[in-house]
Amino acid sequence: MPVTAGSNRLSLKPVFHATGLCKTYLMGQVAVHALKDVDLDIFEREFVVLLGPSGSGKSTLLNILGGLDAPTSGEAWWRDHNLVGANDAELTRYRREHVGFVFQFYNLIPSLTVLENVALVTEIASNPLDPREALGLVGLDQRLDHFPSQLSGGEQQRVAVARAIAKSPDVLLCDEPTGALDYETGKGVLAAIARANAQLGTTTVIITHNAAIAGMADRVLRLGGGRIIGDERNPRRLSPDELRW
Repeated sequence: MPVTAGSNRLSLKPVFHATGLCKTYLMGQVAVHALKDVDLDIFEREFVVLLGPSGSGKSTLLNILGGLDAPTSGEAWWRDHNLVGANDAELTRYRREHVGFVFQFYNLIPSLTVLENVALVTEIASNPLDPREALGLVGLDQRLDHFPSQLSGGEQQRVAVARAIAKSPDVLLCDEPTGALDYETGKGVLAAIARANAQLGTTTVIITHNAAIAGMADRVLRLGGGRIIGDERNPRRLSPDELRW
């Protein structure tokens, strides 16, 4: 099994194990194959970037791993739990207790302060962080009483990261988290995600079409046409400050 070059920080125990994942959508009379026989393992504490152009299957794969969608065929396991065979209640519990999501758009509640937006999530978590600690991890401990409208786009996205990690999730799944941000702002968000991975040990998966972000990963999975067409490990993880795009 693969390990990060020059590092023993990763466990060899898979968090996710998928075999033969296929996903087909019907668009009228046309069948669109979003995923085609995808096999993959993602390991504890690993930082993975899923890289590929629009339409390559990245979001579909992330949604299946996150329990938001089901494959047409194939198997997807989180540890010893079969996500494909789970019912709606089981998937809801899986998402609530084990998965943090960060999307391209922040989805903050405008009438709540930064602290309140994060605290709202901790009320449904079994072992949450203190909301102030989560906001400290993303560098926003001085903005607790501000409302989303008083924050920049990058700050709002960092609140979204804090909200996701405040549940102490086993897995952090990020869908184009810097897609709506400029270069400098995007690096700040990536630094917050990397800090959560390093300090909390959260298995982290980012999907992006931005090849430069791949440099900060332990491992890069390249998708094309619904298939994994590349699987490589970085000899050294770059810090967000070292990324250029």
